[in-house]
Amino acid sequence: MKTFEELIEVKRDGNTHTAEEISRIVLGFTDGQMPDYQMSAWLMASYLNGLSAEETVWLTDAMVRSGRVMDLSSIPGVKVDKHSTGGVADTTTLILAPLVAACGVPVAKMSGRGLGHTGGTLDKLESIPGFQVELSEERFVDQVRRIGVAVIAQSPDIDPADKLIYALRDVTATVPSIPLIVGSIISKKIAGGADAIVLDVKVGSGAFMKTEPDARALAAELCRVGRELGSEVETFLTDMDQPLGNAIGNALEVKEALAVLKGGGPDPLREVVFALGERMLVLGRAASDAAGAREMLERAISSGSAVERFAKWIREQGGDSDVVEDPSLLPRAYESRVVRSQSDGFIASFDAEGIGRSAMLLGAGRATTSDRIDPAAGIQLLRRVGDQVSAGEPVAMMYAASEGKFAEAERRFADSIRFSDSEVMPPPLFHGA
Repeated sequence: MKTFEELIEVKRDGNTHTAEEISRIVLGFTDGQMPDYQMSAWLMASYLNGLSAEETVWLTDAMVRSGRVMDLSSIPGVKVDKHSTGGVADTTTLILAPLVAACGVPVAKMSGRGLGHTGGTLDKLESIPGFQVELSEERFVDQVRRIGVAVIAQSPDIDPADKLIYALRDVTATVPSIPLIVGSIISKKIAGGADAIVLDVKVGSGAFMKTEPDARALAAELCRVGRELGSEVETFLTDMDQPLGNAIGNALEVKEALAVLKGGGPDPLREVVFALGERMLVLGRAASDAAGAREMLERAISSGSAVERFAKWIREQGGDSDVVEDPSLLPRAYESRVVRSQSDGFIASFDAEGIGRSAMLLGAGRATTSDRIDPAAGIQLLRRVGDQVSAGEPVAMMYAASEGKFAEAERRFADSIRFSDSEVMPPPLFHGA
């Protein structure tokens, strides 16, 4: 049997592991036999030399086996999960969970927190006064069985390898590796008990995958590995060259999600929600095709059943459901600032990551996992790519706990906008499936 040092040498020299070797690395690291410094070396070797198609499947499977697999079998129907690879103003989970549940497909989802320029679903939910994201497995499953929806923090014994490995990837510059990204995403979804998975792979300035070829490669691997491990997986490639919605920040995004559930909200956010929701309903056997699914989603919104399901979901997890009818009950910032255009012309592009980091500087995100989030902080975009503006015209509102937060955030925001003298077409919202 090879030592951990010898296993590192295998990948350092560009060779291929066996399934048993991959399992030893993952499970040895998870149970403490393989120290951080050796796992860091293996991750860097894997980042530089890659993992084969088989190694990626074995890695994902070993990560699933590092802990318990959630048992959702007592919940009737096909359990469909949705995951986004991360972006800015991506509030789709808050909308899709009650919307899809209102259409008869159960949504049992474990989500994460935000780090860096990407927002976290749990942080958004916790901006609702009283909302609890820590539930026992029994309560979680019972809630989905009764009302069709629950979103909670990942249990410590579900896919513990991913938590430990990701923490190292984050500090060893090995995050943007397609095999490691695939292992992380698919292992969590399978361990969470999903029967089918819809994946929203972001592409553009605010995404991990900056180019369409890279995003397509990631999407293909996510589908391949998920299917090899027994899950139905479908992917969308959606644009992140500008924020998806207009609200960047936790309470602001809850407010925007409510607007969509009531029939309003920004068109790009609505369209991505409908596209993902259509696939979730088809995979969940609630609709036979996209057209029928679209009709069901639109009816759930127009009838009020989707927003009613959101209110019921909030109450079940201890939150103040009065925010549904009165969003002013959500946290509100002490200070606000109008951000004005510095040029005449058309908005040619946004650096979505830069805008996300601007919101982080206001208190809406974390630079490190120990940072505290201000649920009221953030940015409300007033203009989007393609809009014509005049110098001095408002393009955004900023919200923070103190005036001192604005100066650096405004500079970062200004650096994230490019102008054109001629008319500009907005980027396509979808880049194919």
